[in-house]
Amino acid sequence: MPALMIQGCGSNVGKSMLVAGLCRAAVRRGLNVAPFKPQNMSNNAAVTADGGEIGRAQALQAMACRLEPVTDMNPVLLKPESEMGAQVIVQGKRLTTARARDYAALKPQLMGAVLDSFHRLRGSHDLVIVEGAGSPAEVNLRAGDIANMGFARAAGVPVVLVGDIDRGGVIAQIVGTQAVIDAGDAAMVAGFVINKFRGDPRLFDDGYFFVAERTGWRGYGVVPWFPQAHLLPAEDAQDIASGPQGTGVTIAALCFSRIANFDDLDPLKAEPGVNLVMVQPGQAIPGDARLVILPGSKSTCGDLAFLRAQGWDVDLAAHIRRGGNVLGICGGYQMLGRSITDPDGIEGPAGATDGLGLLDVTTVMTPDKRLSRVTGRHLASGQDIAGYEIHIGRTAGPDGGRPFARIDGRNEGAQSADGRIAGTYLHGMFLSDGFRAAYLAGLGVTASRRSHSAEVEATLDLLADHLETHLDVPGLLALAR
Repeated sequence: MPALMIQGCGSNVGKSMLVAGLCRAAVRRGLNVAPFKPQNMSNNAAVTADGGEIGRAQALQAMACRLEPVTDMNPVLLKPESEMGAQVIVQGKRLTTARARDYAALKPQLMGAVLDSFHRLRGSHDLVIVEGAGSPAEVNLRAGDIANMGFARAAGVPVVLVGDIDRGGVIAQIVGTQAVIDAGDAAMVAGFVINKFRGDPRLFDDGYFFVAERTGWRGYGVVPWFPQAHLLPAEDAQDIASGPQGTGVTIAALCFSRIANFDDLDPLKAEPGVNLVMVQPGQAIPGDARLVILPGSKSTCGDLAFLRAQGWDVDLAAHIRRGGNVLGICGGYQMLGRSITDPDGIEGPAGATDGLGLLDVTTVMTPDKRLSRVTGRHLASGQDIAGYEIHIGRTAGPDGGRPFARIDGRNEGAQSADGRIAGTYLHGMFLSDGFRAAYLAGLGVTASRRSHSAEVEATLDLLADHLETHLDVPGLLALAR
């Protein structure tokens, strides 16, 4: 069955969004489409229907295809735990933690799993739209490559190369890529797309024709900046931004160095009564914040040290004295306790780390990872709640006697005696519209009552319309065939 691969001249050129839009455009033509990314690097993960984890971007692309996400859509996921190493997830399950230099030796062993997942998808769908990772111009990484041309050639999939004109130098991006890759890789490229143009695209006509003439590759269009992009979940931490500032209640979220699953915050950012402030390193927690959120982290002890280095522990103490609320999610929940013990050195050197002591609970890191979609009830509001758990470690203590929620027949999370400090392992809970409205009401915010999930669905349709207007979508789909 046919397939098409979208590769980029660099990271963050808009590959993920283009694939999502093309998936939705193909689905609206009546095709049974699946997304695929051989290798992804992201701490923003989703729990799949088959009980594994994949990159959040592939979960969004599955939504664009009107499919449940499954692990075959992203068979290799790298989750950075430090500057030097990452957890390696293969077909949804943790394989190992590898340092960057060791991963290069591991990659050739992973191609089998990548092709196995790809062939399963291709055998059960009319079309597979593949997203590359990084850039094929990274020729220093070409040996053993499973993410770009190594995969394209092994699977025989035609490639369309995407350049980002917003960052500048797009002509050099595309022409330079052809100049540095070998002839066999260049032969896999069937065309190019210019992405993120601001202004009148006709102003780039001369540059567009120059690229086509110089490379011999066909141009499939110039895509203007998509203004609704902020309404879709971001995959990359560098894309995290505060919400539009207005007269609403301030909610502050801490940007950890290894922040994970930060799309938890998207439904809050979209609420007109909320000013969501993403507190960057070196910044103080706003004094007018009604709520401070400690989000998920891929390195709880490392980010706890990072939190203290920013002085946020002092800011949190002042925030609590002013009567403010604190919510810890997953790794942020673990930080709120009295201690975090890692006897097996799963996250780093074995030992114990003092927590913030804001909840009377302790956490012990364990090698088994909990991956589960869950439903239940938020106890303070009585509202139904749905989400997912994706964490290592077990947390318990006296404050667990005041649980945050009742999930699948068990108590989950913990709260302080006055209810102003709470912790939970639940990701994705703010997508539950009734719960979000009740939780915000407790902060003095009147929620909009709109469905965030429905807004994402509508935005995917707008994205497909945008691509239909500015790209030769029929030509791209014909290329896949």
